[in-house]
Amino acid sequence: MPESSGTTWPTAELGPLRRLRVIASTARNPVCATRRFDVPPERLWEVVSDLERELPQLLPGVRSFTPEAGERPDDGAVGGAAGGRFRAVAVSRLGHRETFEVLLAPGWCLMQSRVLLGAMAAEPEDGGTRFGYLSAFRLPGGGALQALRRPGAGARSEALLDRLGARIAARRA
Repeated sequence: MPESSGTTWPTAELGPLRRLRVIASTARNPVCATRRFDVPPERLWEVVSDLERELPQLLPGVRSFTPEAGERPDDGAVGGAAGGRFRAVAVSRLGHRETFEVLLAPGWCLMQSRVLLGAMAAEPEDGGTRFGYLSAFRLPGGGALQALRRPGAGARSEALLDRLGARIAARRA
């Protein structure tokens, strides 16, 4: 057995998109999509990291996404400059409430509730930004529920990415 003093284990850092793919590979029937946007990473992340204002614009089923009282992220976390962990409540268009644990850092966002998993990632690519997202159910039987969502998932993913492009353009104006 090697001595603990002076011995170091090799480490590997995964970029945000690789991290997203690893998490997607462990989820049952995840919905994932990526697209390259012709904007700098900071501009794209300024939009997607503004969860409170932008998630309801990007996800048609979400009416609101609000950090819990006393859980508001650092001002930098909202703008994507810093990062933070906080809890937020999502309310669906039908009134269902779900509490999420959120990890938000530049280029990376992981949101987990008892029922749902969501993640977003962004990295520079060829003078623009490659953006990816995933969603999956976390509860037992979630794979079956996700499989029911599978028909039309590609079209819904493309529509979400189209909405993101429109939100980026709106913020630019």
